Amino acid sequence: MVLVTGATGTVGGEVVRALPAGLRVRVMTRDPAKAAGVFPGAETVAGDYTDPPSLAGALHGVRTAFLVTARVDGGDDAAFVAAAVKAGVRRVVKLSAAAVLDPGADDLLTRRQRANEDLLRGCGLQWTLLRPRAFMSNSLSWAAPVRRERTVRALYGTSPNACVDPRDIAEVAVRALTEDGHAGRAYTLTGPQALTAAGQTRELGRLLGIPLRFQELTPDQARAALSGRYPPPVVEALLASAERQRAGAKAHVEDTVRTLTGHPARSFRTWARDHLEAFTPPPDEPGPHPQTP
Repeated sequence: MVLVTGATGTVGGEVVRALPAGLRVRVMTRDPAKAAGVFPGAETVAGDYTDPPSLAGALHGVRTAFLVTARVDGGDDAAFVAAAVKAGVRRVVKLSAAAVLDPGADDLLTRRQRANEDLLRGCGLQWTLLRPRAFMSNSLSWAAPVRRERTVRALYGTSPNACVDPRDIAEVAVRALTEDGHAGRAYTLTGPQALTAAGQTRELGRLLGIPLRFQELTPDQARAALSGRYPPPVVEALLASAERQRAGAKAHVEDTVRTLTGHPARSFRTWARDHLEAFTPPPDEPGPHPQTP
């Protein structure tokens, strides 16, 4: 049996959808009602990293597990790994981040990922680490202003990032979960090219059939916008990450997706075309209308 954590999030949900039909799949979530009916054929169980009995129940009979954690100030990885060892899990595939390889990255989020990678490497289980660049789906945060104002706002709009489609991350995760030969490996995952926020804005505009305006935020404006969504330590970590991107630290492209899946990494244009509805206003709302790709 395969256990998937974070299934109601970006990558975890794609992993569940990409797992082969007929495979026994269990989804762990804090809120089973949220996942009910979303993943037909998968077993859904309640589980919380802070609740050891729930972890033991979720991991019972599990052979491989996909691990996604998000809390900065918690011991979620340690709790999960301890429970996995006790339950007799064979392999854990961990979602980490490409920044762990950057010696200049010393922000809170990267330090947490490095510590969690060290924890997994030393636990005695088979492990595989996935280190993606930024998700292409992060641009969904632009959807509302694109629909309402035909505007994208972002920090350092001309700085490149080799962002990756979450579906490609999921395909690699599925291979690591279901195939031999991935134990003890760490995979850096990127898209096929480094893109800027301004370039992504132009691509969205072409697909929608209308010009979009890009408005660059100042660091103070970006801090104010992020402060409405994240605690202060996370905000500062994200701003430090943006500075490294501006310095070119996130522009390198890897061919890992093609090597492991047999197909090239999906382009941003492909991702945007497949999610164009999110950027398109409903018929009764004024705004752009998509062109036929």
